[in-house]
Amino acid sequence: MCEFLKKPKYYKFIEGANYLSLGLSMVVAILMGVAIGYGLKKLTHISWLFWLGVIWGVLASFLNVYKAYKNMQKDYEELAKDPKHTQNK
Repeated sequence: MCEFLKKPKYYKFIEGANYLSLGLSMVVAILMGVAIGYGLKKLTHISWLFWLGVIWGVLASFLNVYKAYKNMQKDYEELAKDPKHTQNK
């Protein structure tokens, strides 16, 4: 493999940190939805807009989980193709 195509030495650590940040991104998405909903409620005095913001935040966190799942699935498929990790019968 060419020297410039190799992955960095700490690639696995960076990749692991990416997966560990999923919980943080879920919390941030929900808090942002709550903040947007609260702001809309204060701005318009329509109370159900707060709950709309909460729902947006929860849906955004589910979207983050789905995207992380798809990325992990792709990584596992690449790992399955690696000869080091295949079982020889």
